Amino acid sequence: MGYISGAFGIHGWVNVVADTEYADSLFDYQTWWLGRDGQWQAYQLDKGQAHAKKLAAKLDGIADRDVAHALRGCVIAVPRSAMPELGEDEFYWADLVGMSVVNTRSEVLGTVANLLSTGANDVLVVRDGQDERLLPFVSAVVLTVDKTEKLITVDWGLDY
Repeated sequence: MGYISGAFGIHGWVNVVADTEYADSLFDYQTWWLGRDGQWQAYQLDKGQAHAKKLAAKLDGIADRDVAHALRGCVIAVPRSAMPELGEDEFYWADLVGMSVVNTRSEVLGTVANLLSTGANDVLVVRDGQDERLLPFVSAVVLTVDKTEKLITVDWGLDY
């Protein structure tokens, strides 16, 4: 959902870079899981403020700038059960990462490593060894997404 980029002020607030469609929607979740190196801990959101480029958040139990600064680099996650239900043909990015990508000729393009938001549309970052392809996540390119098989079929050539 985002990450902590550092401390904000002297009273234990943290700067947050949100990786959500609307940055301040992160404040809709009362429990944040902060993680680094496979270690996770739950924190309750006390207060939040939207700023020009980042968010500032006050988490329960964090009352000091040094403690807040120590959280720098932690990834923010929320329980899956707290996230809204998806409509048909909607996907959470986390569900797409790791899926195999093949084209209509059954040629393997690689695996989804990440996604990017360009404003116009989302983009799949597909890696196959050293090769990296950026595929627009639009219906003209992405033909099917099979969550069960963890397979995305695209209209995209190996030589694109």
